[in-house]
Amino acid sequence: MSDLHQRIEEALEEIRPFLKSDGGDIELVAVENDTVKVQLLGACVGCSVNQMTLKQGVELTVKKYAPEIKEVVSVDA
Repeated sequence: MSDLHQRIEEALEEIRPFLKSDGGDIELVAVENDTVKVQLLGACVGCSVNQMTLKQGVELTVKKYAPEIKEVVSVDA
């Protein structure tokens, strides 16, 4: 696993307890250039605020660990 992937996984581990407390979870799908692709799982899938969570929570946390990342996007399975 590359250093970048490791830092992104650490960022997701930091935010995962908050998602799990609401019945959701998150999974790293891919890192392409400066974009991280994740899949929201569980209750996060149908949640009306999942895009806000993605941008305000996940993206900010990932950028803290990996400043070279420009964007975090959600993809479907």
